[in-house]
Amino acid sequence: MTALELTNKRILVTGGSGFLGRQVIDQLCKAGADHEKITVTRSHDCDLRVWENCQRAVDQQDIVIHLAAHVGGIGLNREKPAELFYNNLMMGVHLIHAAYQVGLEKFVCVGTICGYPKFTPVPFKEEDLWNGYPEETNAPYGVAKKVLLVQLQSYRQQYGFNGIYLLPVNLYGPEDNFNPSSSHVIPALIRKVHEAQIQGEKQLPVWGDGSPTREFLYSTDAARGIVMGTQFFNESEPINLGTGDEISIRDLINLICELMEYEGEIVWETDKPNGQPRRCLDTKKAKEGFGFTAQISFQEGLTNTIDWYRHNAV
Repeated sequence: MTALELTNKRILVTGGSGFLGRQVIDQLCKAGADHEKITVTRSHDCDLRVWENCQRAVDQQDIVIHLAAHVGGIGLNREKPAELFYNNLMMGVHLIHAAYQVGLEKFVCVGTICGYPKFTPVPFKEEDLWNGYPEETNAPYGVAKKVLLVQLQSYRQQYGFNGIYLLPVNLYGPEDNFNPSSSHVIPALIRKVHEAQIQGEKQLPVWGDGSPTREFLYSTDAARGIVMGTQFFNESEPINLGTGDEISIRDLINLICELMEYEGEIVWETDKPNGQPRRCLDTKKAKEGFGFTAQISFQEGLTNTIDWYRHNAV
């Protein structure tokens, strides 16, 4: 397996100052990249929805790792579906086309498993990605990101452009987004338990009925997988990044309560949406394609995330 040599490469990491982006930059440097040659875009000074900004961003770069996304949990998906569709679509479409125009060596697009059909057979296999419409609350975001896969595949076919598409499962870890209006399930539940403890609440309301299952990938593992894909994978098909393990939301909140020593009662808000019924990935292709397997156990990763939040909660 021949590696793409990262030494002396000029690498653009969109969203590089974010939760996952900082981990990706750390893994790039561990794999031989020069930190001084890594460029990071931030939304407040480089709006990637604007074509000219994408042209400037990719100029003089060798590799782009596109992490930037407008993303959140079920609440944000229900509140702002149009923004999630437009923002994610326009960022990606412009950036990929600009990268192709300057003859970029490689484009790494990080997609989302929200693009999988609502009732995908478990474990999710990459070839099932188009076998149905996504779960309704995820669809605008998920479809927008799937369009970028089609773009990369068509640019490879017509122009020989080397773009790959990685599908990480739900991420979590220290420095995640714990804002209750836009966070995903793990940071949302950690914050909820923490605040219940501080306020002495004996009941903990949780959306849904606890039956959906999810798979979670620790951010350091995800970043390592993205960098391994950057180095070793050059094919057109999408590739899942995950652990292959699923846990129900009911078991998840019980584990979080146990690790945080919260003994209150869980109250299920069954009038709120569950989201997709099950999520668990088939991860064989990542292992076979570039040797990626997750290394951090779920309990270890969850403990690290809880500890970070407790030390940084405001």
